[in-house]
Amino acid sequence: MRLAAVMLTAFLVADCSSIDCPVENTVRTYYNICNSDGSELKIDEGLSVTSKRRDGTDTLLLNMQTGISKFSLPVSYSHPEDILIFAYSSKLGDIVYARDTVWVKKDDIPHFESVDCNVSFFHRITDVRYTKNFIDSLVIKESSVTYDRTQVHFILYPDTVH
Repeated sequence: MRLAAVMLTAFLVADCSSIDCPVENTVRTYYNICNSDGSELKIDEGLSVTSKRRDGTDTLLLNMQTGISKFSLPVSYSHPEDILIFAYSSKLGDIVYARDTVWVKKDDIPHFESVDCNVSFFHRITDVRYTKNFIDSLVIKESSVTYDRTQVHFILYPDTVH
């Protein structure tokens, strides 16, 4: 009887201590680059994206990606608006020929998994503004930003003149 009680206690303790915290818990926005007809477009230019921090410094989010039609960027959880600088350059990165600033307004939504997990935030994109040096238009496709890696949040249509 004592052995059964010890095993039951061990089973319950092991069961209570199993934590289902997500392994991939970075909340990211996903971008598709498309032609005006909506088909996927690979850009040959080098694309780098930096973000403006509150203290005025920049942080590199995407570094010289070439030949891409999709990319993802992390989302801040402490700012109501993310300011992103898209820089387009030659494949070697030696000549930057266009820069766009993108302002993404969002609501931060606290997300609770378990008291044992790190705090996380999901987001609801409420607005996007952008300059038009290389970007022709940037459209919000899905406003809800969670851990879901299959959702495309933005469709980026580049200016075809460049």
